[in-house]
Parts: sequence; structure tokens; C-alpha cells
Amino acid sequence: MPTSTESEEHQALRSAVAALGARHGRDHNRRHLWSEAGKLGYLGVNLPEEHGGGGGGITELSIVLEELGAAGCPLLMLVVSPAICGTVIARFGTEDQKRAWLPGLADGTRTMAFGITEPDAGSNSHRITTTARRDGADWLLAGRKVFISGVDIADATLVVGRTEDARTGRLKPCLFIVPRDAPGFTRHPIDMELHAFEKQFELVLDDVRLPSEALVGDEDAGLLQLFAGLNPERVMTAAFAIGMGRYALSRAVAYARERTVWQAPIGAHQAIAHPLAQSHIELELARLMMQRAAALYDAGDDAGAGEAANMAKYAAGEACVKAVDQSVHTLGGNGLTREYGLASLITAARVARIAPVSREMILNYVSHQSLGLPKSY
Repeated sequence: MPTSTESEEHQALRSAVAALGARHGRDHNRRHLWSEAGKLGYLGVNLPEEHGGGGGGITELSIVLEELGAAGCPLLMLVVSPAICGTVIARFGTEDQKRAWLPGLADGTRTMAFGITEPDAGSNSHRITTTARRDGADWLLAGRKVFISGVDIADATLVVGRTEDARTGRLKPCLFIVPRDAPGFTRHPIDMELHAFEKQFELVLDDVRLPSEALVGDEDAGLLQLFAGLNPERVMTAAFAIGMGRYALSRAVAYARERTVWQAPIGAHQAIAHPLAQSHIELELARLMMQRAAALYDAGDDAGAGEAANMAKYAAGEACVKAVDQSVHTLGGNGLTREYGLASLITAARVARIAPVSREMILNYVSHQSLGLPKSY
């Protein structure tokens, strides 16, 4: 679905990824799709060219995820591996870390999970209790994480911990690369109603010993490095939601054109046509905000990108849920059958409202940061 506001290069990327998605479709083999997307350069389109990437930004990577989602085959780990982890390592990692990780993240031969959410803190970086302390030249990492995606298929997890500031004694967030086979690093699958290729895990870090080079960036950089990953995560979640909403809407529109009752296709009736048109408008509006957020982030405006990324994620999540609901409703009973592939999206669509941050927390952010209203907490 190219738009005239995009450059020719972006339109070409969108068309090429759409063609890849169409070849794989709703019943895709996730491993095969991931591998092919990596070989074609789509997984690392946002990573530096000198490390095997495409030299683009989150703008390009969001196009990839949106178009794969619109074809019915979204890759959730695109949000995590190249968008969050790849971005953080590219911006703040050492040269050794970049050489070790970025080429593999770009071509899909290596993946990385991201661990921030905790049982009692959610994604609130100020309440994270996973701590890192010095032990000679090493770090010892201890704590728990929950709802961490794809740990079983990832080579390592970028874990958010907190270290003590020697001057103030206050804890500050830091990022560590934890290999999947590190002693003391264990995972337990969470039994989810939502069935997806990328499973969810609880992680336990029992004094995991890490070398000094496991720390990504400067231990004094704190929130700057963390939000370098969280803003792309929100933009990519918006792309995930928009793609899902577009897929559902396309199935409903095709059905409404063909399904005939009382001598006319049901799409001729405004009770069917208008809600579908409204969903299309809302998805397009969400995409515009997503594009703005991605452009601000790629331009280096982290503050502006933070506001826009939250708004984009909110708008896309709401538009996706409404599009899926209306699409299922358009098909009636058929909307709940496996044949049409929409029923599973009822649950999946709600993820865009919940993760990586709930719509209520986004409303808190906008009310405080954008409108200057006082906090209630």
C-alpha cells in the first residue's frame, strides 16, 4: 500500500517486502521466512552498512514489519532483535560488540531477546530490581524477568539491570548481553492462551557472572541508552499493529465484495461499508504518526521521537483492535473459522494495546509530558 508521501526508495522497499510476504502468506514457515528476509537484507535494513546492515533506520524497518504483517506473516522478533537490541548495540556498543553481533542480527543468523519487564515493576525502569554488582573485573547479575519473547530461539538476551551509582548510592539502569547458556541463567515458559511462534518466558538470573565486556555502553549513561531501544520498540509495535489491522481489513473487504445477500454484495450496504471505511481511515492515520515518530528518531530527535512513538503505538493499537473486530463481524460465523484466519487475531490484536506499554501508561505520558498536567502517582 504505497503512499505518495514516501520516497521512491521507500515505495520500492514496501513493494518488495509485500511480494515476499505474499509468497509466504498466513500459513508461512516462520524459520524459512526469517531466513529469506535476512538473505534479502530486510532484517538488518536499519543497521550500519559497515556491519552488514542496510544503512537505513527505523523508518525502513517499520516498513518491513508492516508489509509482512499486512500479508499475514508478521515477524515479532523484528521488534526485538534488530530494532531494540541491534539499535542499542549500534549506537552504544563497543567495536568488539558491534563486530560480534550486528552482522548476525542483520542477516538473521543470530537473534537477541530483550529483557526488561519484571513481576513487580512491569516495564517501569525506576522500579526494576534486577541488580548488577561488581565482583573484581566481572559483573554479577541477579533478578527475575517475565514476558520475555523468544528467549528459546535467541542466542543471547539484552537484559536491563540496575547498578549502584558510587557517588549517590542510587540505582541506575544498565544493559548487559547475557548468553543463553550462561550459568545461573534459566528460563521457564509461561502458559499463554495466545499461540504464537515466539513463546513467552520467565527468566531467573541467579548471580549470573558476566565479563566486563558484557556491559553495553557506559554504565553512567542510564536512561539515555535504555530509551534508545524503547522508542524503536514503540514504533515497531505500531508497525506490527498496523500490518495486522490491514491484513484483517483486506480479508473483510474481499469478503464484503463477494458475499451476496438479497441480490447485492453485503459491501454495498452502509452498515457494512462505513465501519470498514472508518477502520481504513484510522489505520492510515496511525501510520502517519508512526512515520513521523520513525523520522524523528532517525533524525536523532530522541525527545520528539518519544512523544510521537507513544502516540503512534496508542493510535495503532486502537485502530488494530477495531479493524480486527469489525473484520470478524463482517464475516459473521465465517470470521471465527480457521479457513479465514481472523479469529486468532482477536486475541493477538489486544497485545498491541498491552505491550510493550499499556494504553493507560501512554495516556499518562501524554498528559504529563505533552500537556503538562500534574501526576497522580
